[in-house]
This record gives sequence, structure tokens and C-alpha cells, in this order.
Amino acid sequence: MSNTAIPLSTEISFADLKLAQPLMRAVADAGYERPTPVQAQAIPLVLAGGDLLAGAQTGTGKTAGFTLPILHLLTAKPVANQRPGRPRCLILVPTRELAAQVEESVQTYGKYLSLKSMVMFGGVNINPQIKALRGQMDILVATPGRLLDHVGQKTLDLSGVEILVLDEADRMLDMGFIRDIKKILALLPKQRQNLLFSATFSDEIKTLADGLLHNPGYVEVARRNSTVELIEQSVHMVPQKLKSYLLAHLIKHHDWKQVLVFTRTKHGANRLAEKLNADGIPAAAIHGNKSQPARTKALAQFKDGSLPVLVATDIAARGLDIDQLPHVVNFELPNIPEDYVHRIGRTGRAGSSGAAISLVDSEELPFLKSIERLIKREIPKVAVDSFVPPANLPAEAPRPPRSQHGQRRHSNTTAGGNRNQPPRDGQGQNPRQKRDQQPRNPQQRDPQARSSQQPAKPREPQKSDDQKHLSEAARHQSMPQPALFSPRPAVRRGR
Repeated sequence: MSNTAIPLSTEISFADLKLAQPLMRAVADAGYERPTPVQAQAIPLVLAGGDLLAGAQTGTGKTAGFTLPILHLLTAKPVANQRPGRPRCLILVPTRELAAQVEESVQTYGKYLSLKSMVMFGGVNINPQIKALRGQMDILVATPGRLLDHVGQKTLDLSGVEILVLDEADRMLDMGFIRDIKKILALLPKQRQNLLFSATFSDEIKTLADGLLHNPGYVEVARRNSTVELIEQSVHMVPQKLKSYLLAHLIKHHDWKQVLVFTRTKHGANRLAEKLNADGIPAAAIHGNKSQPARTKALAQFKDGSLPVLVATDIAARGLDIDQLPHVVNFELPNIPEDYVHRIGRTGRAGSSGAAISLVDSEELPFLKSIERLIKREIPKVAVDSFVPPANLPAEAPRPPRSQHGQRRHSNTTAGGNRNQPPRDGQGQNPRQKRDQQPRNPQQRDPQARSSQQPAKPREPQKSDDQKHLSEAARHQSMPQPALFSPRPAVRRGR
């Protein structure tokens, strides 16, 4: 892969980027005077019309780094008699929250243009999206699963895509979207501009880039997996059974007004939100099992300040963009060190300062060491002298075992494995998974028949989310796997 980089100048202004006047007006309305480093480097490369491989620390303004030049290019080359449901630009993102965020940026910067955009993702009624596709649409922001649903219903025509953007590409691979991405690529015109944005450059991302990009420009404005220097990181050593009490104390004692808390499991997120509410701290949980209206409502309340605490799983680590978010708390450390970087990247965005606090049980010390090796710094351990544990603690519920230290929740991200995320944008299990979970032996379905043949086996302990995904990944791995990129079939036109 051949890469071309341009020098970074801290003196560059938006006027120097030669964007269309309506875009400059929208940028001025948003209060921006100078582009961020990733914007200063990416925008000229996109305007030149070539492919781009861009890596930037989360919170550096990369969304504007591709939305602004895309809006400029589409406006400069209008299409006559554009057919409904046939977008000119496709932006693929991994999560619903990120899809809504990107489309909001398109609306913000394109408000003085005649271009039309829409967002589509799962978890909501598909009919309003079908209705919207009957009108003009220049830019489509979508999650892979719902986009393929529309393709299957023949409500969407991808044959006119001029620009493809894969945003948060590393997260899409981690979530097992590689198969869906390959299906989508086969439906696109061969002649198009490709932009790949990723927070990290793993080996899987480099493989994806090699198969997708042609002589791309290259932008990387932060060391791989680095953390923002403006984020003040700290660790509080505390037993697991005291974590919820310490968190409630920190919120009340320091009068925190806006706190994003990350848990490891969906059940843990629900339980923590209930505990905080019982302690008089308004909180809501957001994760893949929540309905989209509930997720949207909780996020909106958190953004406007009416909900002080949002408890989330890692599905939200990439899709939340809150201006000047002051505090991120790791209620539990993630299994994968890179996830720590994405979590705390929700604060300290766009030049603002922030604090990332991790509550660490002694059993989590190996995970902490892995994180410190990744970010190449030791996180200071801070005692909370003002915290007095409650005298009579209720019995602690048994915790599911965690997967092996540092082990990915699926062993092969490029083989369609799923990472802490239900398939098809959180819409639940697909029919194959449900079928695989049904007993195949008729005796297994009949308890009496089973007992007459052999004694019942003792019940196995409940598996954690991580263990379930590892076993599912192993099942996928045993199946014949296609190559990462195979020759694209011919695209049928006019369907």
C-alpha cells in the first residue's frame, strides 16, 4: 500500500482549505475558526479526489474531516434527474448512536446547501425509512445490518455511490461486520472514492485497507492507541462489592453534574443504574438490549444535562459525542486494553480537559497492567479518604467469571465473529443462531425420555457475556471461512 502524507501546519485556517462559501458560512455559525490537525490534513486530500486512510484519536474532529469535503465535492458536481433511493455518498458506521451523530454533522455543515441526507439503523420501524427513500437523497449514513435489509427489500439502489466512507472501521471489524461490509462492497460501483477512518491501525485494518483503497493518502495525527494528554487519569482501588457505594459517594461529594459510567455487561449496567437511582442519583442504562427510543431518550437527556449519569456498555464507547463531557468512570475495566482508550476518549474532546476515573478491584490488576503497557504510562492510584464504607453490606450477588486476561471476546474479527454486540445492529439473534441453540436430539426435548435413558447432568454455571461470545466465535471459526476480499460480482443495474 502506497501512502502519501502532507505536512501539518498549526497556522492553517478554514479559509485556506478552499471550501465552498455555504460551507464556510456553516462552519462560522458553529463557532470554528481553525481546523483540527486531522481536518487540516484530511480535507485537502479528500478534495483532491483520491482515497484516504486516516487514523485519529477519538474526539479530534474527524467527522468534519470527511463531511465538509464530501459536501463540497457533491455540490461542485450536481447530478441531473437523480433517481429516488439512489445515494451519491454512503457513510457506514458501526452503531446507531454514531450514525445519528454523523448525520447530525452532515445537517449542521450542509444547512445552506440543497443536498439531502438521511440516516438508517436497526431497532426502529423500517417503514419511515422506506418512505424517506422515495425522495431525493444525496448522502446516506447507515449501519450495515439495516442497510442490507433495505437492499433485500429493493428499496435502496447503491449503484450511484460516488464516495464510500467507512467510519470507525476498527470497531466495525471488532463487532463482526466484515461479512456485511463485503456484501455491501459488491453492490457498489468499482469507480468510486474510498475513505477509511479508524481510531487504531490494527493488522486487520491494514488488511482491509489493502483490499479497499487505491494509492491512498495517509493521515495519522496521534500515536496509535495513545490517550489524550488533557485527560486526567486516576485509579481508585476498591473491592467490587463497594464500587457502587464509592461511585455514589464521588458523585455526591464532588457534585458531578455529568458522568458517563462504563460497565462490562448489560445486566451490570441495569443493576448499577437501579442502585444509583435508589441512592437519589438519577441514572439510566444504555446498551444493545435497550430499545432504540429508550436509548435515544436517555442520550438526549444526558446531553441536555437533565440526566446526570449515563451507564453504558462498550457499544456506546464510539458513538457518544458530548461537548465538554467532564467525567468518565470505568466501573469495571474492559478485557481489551484498546477499549479503555475508546472509553476515556469520550472526555477531553476537541481541546477540552476531562477526568477518567477507574474503580479497580484487586482481581482486575492484570487488566490494569495491560492498559498501562498499551498507553505507555502508569495511571496514578488515588485514595478517597472521605469515603466511609457502609457498616452492614448486603450479600453480594455472584459474579460471572471473566474471560482470560487480555483475550479478545472472539478470536477472529475478520471471520464474522461477534464482539459484545448482537447481530444486525442489536436487533437480536438471527434465525441460524436460534436454530443452533435448539436441541437436535428428540430425547433432549423430552425431560422424561432423557431421565429414562440416563441421569440428569448437573447444571453448568451461567456463562458470562464474554464466554458466550468466545464459544460462538469458536463455532464460527470451525466453519469454512471466505477470503477477506473475493472478486466482486457484477452489479445489476436498474433493479
